[in-house]
Amino acid sequence: MLAPRAEDRAIDTVELYLPPVTLVLGGAASGKSVFSEGLIESGFGDRWSGAIYLATATAGDGEMAAKIARHRERRGASWTTVEEPLALAETLLQFADPQHPVLVDCLTLWLSNLMFAERDIPSETSLLVDTFPKFTGPVVFVSNEVGGGIVPENALARRFREEAGHLNQAIAAAADRVHLVTAGLPMTLKDKTV
Repeated sequence: MLAPRAEDRAIDTVELYLPPVTLVLGGAASGKSVFSEGLIESGFGDRWSGAIYLATATAGDGEMAAKIARHRERRGASWTTVEEPLALAETLLQFADPQHPVLVDCLTLWLSNLMFAERDIPSETSLLVDTFPKFTGPVVFVSNEVGGGIVPENALARRFREEAGHLNQAIAAAADRVHLVTAGLPMTLKDKTV
Protein backbone atom coordinates (compact mmCIF):
# COMPACT_ATOMS: atom_id res chain seq x y z
CA MET A 1 0.00 0.00 0.00
CA LEU A 2 1.21 3.50 -0.80
CA ALA A 3 2.66 5.16 2.26
CA PRO A 4 1.64 8.80 2.73
CA ARG A 5 4.32 11.27 1.68
CA ALA A 6 6.49 12.80 4.43
CA GLU A 7 4.77 16.18 4.24
CA ASP A 8 1.37 14.52 4.73
CA ARG A 9 2.15 12.47 7.82
CA ALA A 10 4.17 12.29 10.99
CA ILE A 11 7.06 9.92 10.32
CA ASP A 12 6.81 6.79 12.46
CA THR A 13 9.61 6.27 14.93
CA VAL A 14 9.63 2.56 14.06
CA GLU A 15 12.45 1.91 11.63
CA LEU A 16 10.97 0.78 8.32
CA TYR A 17 12.75 -1.43 5.82
CA LEU A 18 13.68 -0.67 2.23
CA PRO A 19 15.39 -3.60 0.44
CA PRO A 20 18.56 -3.16 -1.63
CA VAL A 21 16.78 -3.14 -5.02
CA THR A 22 13.14 -2.31 -5.73
CA LEU A 23 11.47 -2.05 -9.14
CA VAL A 24 8.27 -0.05 -9.60
CA LEU A 25 6.42 -0.66 -12.87
CA GLY A 26 3.42 1.14 -14.31
CA GLY A 27 1.97 2.82 -17.35
CA ALA A 28 2.26 6.49 -18.22
CA ALA A 29 0.79 8.75 -15.50
CA SER A 30 -0.01 5.69 -13.36
CA GLY A 31 1.37 7.21 -10.14
CA LYS A 32 4.55 5.11 -10.14
CA SER A 33 6.91 8.05 -9.52
CA VAL A 34 4.90 9.41 -6.59
CA PHE A 35 4.61 5.90 -5.16
CA SER A 36 8.37 5.39 -5.52
CA GLU A 37 9.15 8.67 -3.77
CA GLY A 38 6.84 7.63 -0.94
CA LEU A 39 8.59 4.25 -0.67
CA ILE A 40 11.92 5.95 -0.11
CA GLU A 41 10.62 8.59 2.28
CA SER A 42 8.66 6.10 4.40
CA GLY A 43 11.28 3.35 4.06
CA PHE A 44 13.80 5.43 5.93
CA GLY A 45 11.50 6.47 8.78
CA ASP A 46 13.22 8.79 11.26
CA ARG A 47 16.55 8.30 9.47
CA TRP A 48 15.25 10.31 6.49
CA SER A 49 17.82 12.94 5.58
CA GLY A 50 17.20 13.22 1.87
CA ALA A 51 17.67 11.06 -1.18
CA ILE A 52 19.27 11.10 -4.60
CA TYR A 53 16.92 11.42 -7.56
CA LEU A 54 18.85 9.98 -10.50
CA ALA A 55 17.15 11.42 -13.57
CA THR A 56 17.70 9.72 -16.91
CA ALA A 57 15.59 12.24 -18.86
CA THR A 58 16.98 15.19 -20.76
CA ALA A 59 14.93 18.32 -21.35
CA GLY A 60 14.80 18.00 -25.12
CA ASP A 61 11.80 20.28 -25.51
CA GLY A 62 9.54 22.63 -23.56
CA GLU A 63 7.06 19.91 -22.62
CA MET A 64 9.77 17.75 -21.05
CA ALA A 65 11.35 20.76 -19.33
CA ALA A 66 7.97 21.60 -17.76
CA LYS A 67 7.50 17.99 -16.62
CA ILE A 68 10.97 17.95 -15.04
CA ALA A 69 10.20 21.23 -13.23
CA ARG A 70 6.91 19.83 -11.87
CA HIS A 71 8.66 16.70 -10.58
CA ARG A 72 11.41 18.74 -8.88
CA GLU A 73 8.86 20.99 -7.21
CA ARG A 74 6.84 18.02 -5.97
CA ARG A 75 9.90 16.32 -4.46
CA GLY A 76 11.11 19.40 -2.62
CA ALA A 77 14.51 20.42 -1.27
CA SER A 78 15.27 17.18 0.60
CA TRP A 79 16.02 15.45 -2.72
CA THR A 80 19.27 15.97 -4.63
CA THR A 81 18.91 15.59 -8.39
CA VAL A 82 21.68 13.94 -10.39
CA GLU A 83 21.21 13.80 -14.16
CA GLU A 84 22.72 10.88 -16.06
CA PRO A 85 21.23 9.78 -19.38
CA LEU A 86 23.62 6.88 -20.18
CA ALA A 87 26.14 5.77 -17.52
CA LEU A 88 23.57 4.44 -15.08
CA ALA A 89 25.57 1.57 -13.53
CA GLU A 90 28.64 3.72 -12.87
CA THR A 91 26.59 6.56 -11.43
CA LEU A 92 24.67 4.26 -9.10
CA LEU A 93 27.91 2.86 -7.72
CA GLN A 94 29.01 6.41 -7.01
CA PHE A 95 25.82 7.58 -5.27
CA ALA A 96 24.12 4.54 -3.65
CA ASP A 97 24.72 5.23 0.04
CA PRO A 98 23.26 3.78 3.28
CA GLN A 99 22.04 7.22 4.40
CA HIS A 100 20.83 8.51 1.01
CA PRO A 101 18.73 6.07 -1.03
CA VAL A 102 18.59 6.50 -4.80
CA LEU A 103 15.50 6.73 -6.98
CA VAL A 104 16.15 6.07 -10.69
CA ASP A 105 13.42 7.64 -12.81
CA CYS A 106 13.22 6.06 -15.26
CA LEU A 107 14.60 2.95 -16.92
CA THR A 108 12.57 3.37 -20.11
CA LEU A 109 13.99 6.85 -20.73
CA TRP A 110 17.44 5.37 -20.09
CA LEU A 111 16.61 2.68 -22.67
CA SER A 112 15.60 5.36 -25.21
CA ASN A 113 18.89 7.16 -24.61
CA LEU A 114 20.83 3.92 -25.11
CA MET A 115 18.97 3.16 -28.33
CA PHE A 116 19.61 6.63 -29.80
CA ALA A 117 23.29 6.37 -28.78
CA GLU A 118 23.39 2.97 -30.55
CA ARG A 119 24.60 1.16 -27.43
CA ASP A 120 24.39 -2.61 -26.95
CA ILE A 121 21.21 -2.93 -24.86
CA PRO A 122 21.76 -6.48 -23.52
CA SER A 123 25.33 -5.59 -22.47
CA GLU A 124 24.20 -2.37 -20.77
CA THR A 125 21.41 -4.27 -18.99
CA SER A 126 23.83 -6.95 -17.79
CA LEU A 127 26.27 -4.29 -16.60
CA LEU A 128 23.48 -2.64 -14.62
CA VAL A 129 22.23 -5.89 -13.05
CA ASP A 130 25.79 -6.92 -12.20
CA THR A 131 26.14 -3.77 -10.06
CA PHE A 132 23.19 -4.66 -7.79
CA PRO A 133 25.24 -6.66 -5.24
CA LYS A 134 27.72 -3.77 -5.04
CA PHE A 135 25.17 -1.15 -3.91
CA THR A 136 25.87 0.13 -0.41
CA GLY A 137 22.40 1.68 -0.07
CA PRO A 138 18.89 1.02 -1.37
CA VAL A 139 17.95 1.82 -4.97
CA VAL A 140 14.41 2.12 -6.33
CA PHE A 141 14.01 1.85 -10.11
CA VAL A 142 10.97 3.22 -11.94
CA SER A 143 10.05 1.81 -15.35
CA ASN A 144 7.15 1.97 -17.77
CA GLU A 145 5.21 -1.13 -18.64
CA VAL A 146 4.69 -0.51 -22.36
CA GLY A 147 3.72 -3.90 -23.76
CA GLY A 148 0.03 -3.93 -22.85
CA GLY A 149 -1.26 -1.99 -25.87
CA ILE A 150 -1.48 -2.56 -29.58
CA VAL A 151 1.52 -3.57 -31.67
CA PRO A 152 3.25 -0.34 -32.75
CA GLU A 153 3.12 0.55 -36.44
CA ASN A 154 6.82 1.35 -36.96
CA ALA A 155 9.91 -0.81 -36.50
CA LEU A 156 11.66 1.51 -34.00
CA ALA A 157 8.62 1.55 -31.69
CA ARG A 158 8.31 -2.25 -31.94
CA ARG A 159 12.00 -2.63 -31.07
CA PHE A 160 11.61 -0.25 -28.12
CA ARG A 161 8.62 -2.24 -26.83
CA GLU A 162 10.58 -5.50 -27.04
CA GLU A 163 13.74 -4.03 -25.47
CA ALA A 164 11.68 -2.48 -22.64
CA GLY A 165 10.04 -5.83 -21.93
CA HIS A 166 13.41 -7.60 -21.76
CA LEU A 167 14.90 -4.82 -19.60
CA ASN A 168 11.98 -4.94 -17.15
CA GLN A 169 12.21 -8.75 -16.94
CA ALA A 170 15.95 -8.62 -16.19
CA ILE A 171 15.58 -5.96 -13.50
CA ALA A 172 12.55 -7.70 -11.96
CA ALA A 173 14.37 -11.05 -11.82
CA ALA A 174 17.28 -9.49 -9.92
CA ALA A 175 15.24 -7.12 -7.72
CA ASP A 176 14.34 -7.85 -4.11
CA ARG A 177 10.90 -6.28 -4.43
CA VAL A 178 8.69 -5.45 -7.45
CA HIS A 179 5.53 -3.33 -7.44
CA LEU A 180 3.04 -2.60 -10.21
CA VAL A 181 1.14 0.70 -10.00
CA THR A 182 -2.11 1.18 -11.91
CA ALA A 183 -4.33 4.26 -11.49
CA GLY A 184 -2.33 5.19 -8.39
CA LEU A 185 -2.95 1.79 -6.77
CA PRO A 186 0.12 -0.35 -6.05
CA MET A 187 0.27 -4.13 -6.05
CA THR A 188 3.30 -6.10 -4.87
CA LEU A 189 4.34 -8.67 -7.47
CA LYS A 190 7.49 -9.94 -5.73
CA ASP A 191 8.99 -9.59 -2.28
CA LYS A 192 12.07 -11.63 -1.36
CA THR A 193 12.13 -9.98 2.08
CA VAL A 194 9.08 -11.85 3.47
